Amino acid sequence: SLHARAHPIDPSLQSCDQMQSALRLQPALNLGTPPLRAARPHLKRSRELRTMAAKRVLVPIGNGSEDIESVTLVDVLRRAGAEVTLASVESGLEVTFARKVKVLADALIGDLSGQTFDLVALPGGMPGAERLRDSAELLVIMRKQKEEGRLLAAVCASPSVVLHHHGLIGDAPATAHPGFSGALSNQEAVQQRVVRSGTVITSRGPGTTLEFALRLVAELYDEKKALDVAGPMVVAAGWEKALE
Repeated sequence: SLHARAHPIDPSLQSCDQMQSALRLQPALNLGTPPLRAARPHLKRSRELRTMAAKRVLVPIGNGSEDIESVTLVDVLRRAGAEVTLASVESGLEVTFARKVKVLADALIGDLSGQTFDLVALPGGMPGAERLRDSAELLVIMRKQKEEGRLLAAVCASPSVVLHHHGLIGDAPATAHPGFSGALSNQEAVQQRVVRSGTVITSRGPGTTLEFALRLVAELYDEKKALDVAGPMVVAAGWEKALE
């Protein structure tokens, strides 16, 4: 702001006219709050890099999806910093899991048409896997994922009931829950806990989902990120075999 400041007046000036002519107004020093400095370029760039590094993940769910698998996938991937969307294939956002746990999804699968994801990860459970299998909107997303060479993952019943059913595994090695793995064309790796074939990653059930989710973290980012996430979770020794 500007303030009036008077120059010293000679005492010999007696008339008002003389005194007024001696006054001079000039800007005073601005002693208020200094203007904010512009953001430092390297900090701005750092924020941009963090934003660019965020991975987009879709976890679709339906009534009857497996509780542990659904929540574990979302939890572990969010711990890694991924932007995870829990999407309902039902008519509403509320979904009831296989063990009657009710959850509220982030979005309806139909609202995600045309979006791109770094990873689409399917939990299993019955009849949840069938609900995923029968979703036309999800099928479009999965086919796009496969065609563009992006990660597609499934656990428990879903490798057989969803991926195999829609021809998204083919004859490649894969695994699934023991009650469903017999339907897979390639039986070479069905006993393994986590299997990767190209861009498709599969796993067996609730008991393997934690290492499965950590493998997905390693695929999205790197092994160090997976180890960093696993450490504070006090994961049982030996889970690292899932990274092989």
